[in-house]
Amino acid sequence: MPPHVRRRSRVARSLLVLAIAAWPRTHALAQQNTPAGAPPGDPLASVPRLDGVLVRAPSDLAPIVDRFTADQQSLNRRYDATDSPDQRRRMRAFATSWRTRLAELDFQRLNAEGQADYVLLDNHLKHQLAELDRQERKRVETAPLLPFADRLLALQDSRRNLATVDPTASARVLAQVMKQVDSMRTLFEPIPAAGRGGALAAGTVPDSAPTARAHAPTVSRTVANRAADNIDQVRAVVTTWYRYYDGFDPMFSWWMKSPYSRLDSSLTRYARTLRERVVGIPPAVAQQIAAGRGGGAAGSSDGPIIGDPIGADGLKEDLDHEMIPYTPQELIAIAEREYAFSLSEMKKAARELGFGDDWKGAMEKVKNTYVEPGKQPDLIRDLARQAESYFDAHDWVTIPPLAREDWRMDMLSPERQKVSPFFLGGEQILVSYPTADMTDEDKLMSMRGNNPHFSHATVFHELNPGHHLQGFMQARYNSHRRLFGTPFWNEGQSLYWEMFLWDHGFHASAEDRVGALFWRMHRSARIIFSLNFHMGKMTPDQAIQFLVDTVGFERANAEGEVRRSFNGSYSPLYQTGYMLGGLQLRALHHELVDARKMTEREFHDAVLRGGPMPIAMVRARLEALPLTRDGMPAWRFADQLPPPIPWAGGR
Repeated sequence: MPPHVRRRSRVARSLLVLAIAAWPRTHALAQQNTPAGAPPGDPLASVPRLDGVLVRAPSDLAPIVDRFTADQQSLNRRYDATDSPDQRRRMRAFATSWRTRLAELDFQRLNAEGQADYVLLDNHLKHQLAELDRQERKRVETAPLLPFADRLLALQDSRRNLATVDPTASARVLAQVMKQVDSMRTLFEPIPAAGRGGALAAGTVPDSAPTARAHAPTVSRTVANRAADNIDQVRAVVTTWYRYYDGFDPMFSWWMKSPYSRLDSSLTRYARTLRERVVGIPPAVAQQIAAGRGGGAAGSSDGPIIGDPIGADGLKEDLDHEMIPYTPQELIAIAEREYAFSLSEMKKAARELGFGDDWKGAMEKVKNTYVEPGKQPDLIRDLARQAESYFDAHDWVTIPPLAREDWRMDMLSPERQKVSPFFLGGEQILVSYPTADMTDEDKLMSMRGNNPHFSHATVFHELNPGHHLQGFMQARYNSHRRLFGTPFWNEGQSLYWEMFLWDHGFHASAEDRVGALFWRMHRSARIIFSLNFHMGKMTPDQAIQFLVDTVGFERANAEGEVRRSFNGSYSPLYQTGYMLGGLQLRALHHELVDARKMTEREFHDAVLRGGPMPIAMVRARLEALPLTRDGMPAWRFADQLPPPIPWAGGR
């Protein structure tokens, strides 16, 4: 090290020593000036000992995973025309090239964590390619309705390639596509009735709807709904492209203003026609979707629930990605077994409450224990602190002081409550409860569905040690593994805590046990209805009725739950990840903690600090299982599951 660098280093160390020496004094002054309402306790406790932080990244491959993530983010920003020709080609080439480079590494020279990251990254890349294949199959299905899509999306590709725009040629393209769009739209509009001149206006529903034109493409409601959403996406891309040039290029504006406006109107009318005439969305709802400019039916809280099932092949691809060697039918059987346990326990609680085996009657009693309007935030706060205290008393997992201090609370809007009828959580907890402008029916539904006993079983699911603690740890340990996030890790872990606290007597009253079992039955039902939906064996309406009949949902809450499951904002296996991930962790706990290979705290901290990944890989890491480039032996976790623990007072 050169002399001037050594001198600067000595000065820096001296300043650091002085700062550390001054800490007790400045800390004491800060304590004297702490305002009322400031976080309690010693602020020093929220800063960990830094000698425990200054360690090398445990994985040899962490820098490579970080590089992949950064490169992928760069390409996603660069190729921002969703499903455009250039984007499809580039993202497939990107994933394929990364697999090639990854295979060049000497797998045996990587340390254990590096080998785990190798398997995780390769698994991620294979799944990306499988999803691109799935997207291509969907594109082929919608192509008869969208023969113009690639031509319009290529405009944005050309802009991103920095090609000089030709306003005259671009105007011709938009004019030609507008005629094509209008021609496609008329195929789905009613044939004019005899004696009535001209076709009916788009969006007009006659008293007796005539037969559609014979040569219109024959597609399912699902494909038509997907095509309408794709039209909205194309409109958004064309708008971005147009606004880049408009006003900055005088000749562009001169040529393009009218063609762009007319095309935008044509695309809007065509998407609305598909939704009304083929999908069956009411005109008023279709109009609201159109006004949202690209929100699509997925974002609507009204109208029919359509969804987009991925089929048995898609489920197999996604289960392979999650490293789960079970068929959908086997997973449904596991869920049915878990449901049977919950139902048996629910009847026990119902008998304790004086309802005999009428568990729905007991649930009605529990639902009607809701707190008065305005008091729900206080309830959530108190339940969160109660759970943290319960964990403190048992030393099951590390909850750092800052993780107790930094979570926040906000309220869900009435509109969001239609698709998220229960509170949500993570960095903050979002409370679902009535507002003054909601109807009386919606108010009662919200209060009943978020009663204190239902909330008792799930506030910790959202906060500590659930989603909030997960996010806290992901940002501080193995943060590169956020790329491998999966609902089987994050939702499964929160659901695991629900089962864990049941086993350890957290729900002392029969009412609290009813609340806990409501959610446990709900998670079993999610596996059953979501897998059956994607296999084409259950419709959304049947899923709603299934939740009402088997879990005791309020119908409005059941509709919100099913709408949320199938509106496209969640991956196909997301709803199965809760209980299946929880059961995987339960089986792993049995292998390690029950076998006295790890303590409770060691196990739970290791899961959190290892970062998100399929639970089978968590097992491989914690049990030091041998890995190869191709992964590891299949784990039939249900074979290692301990039996569910029936309620016994005084546990």
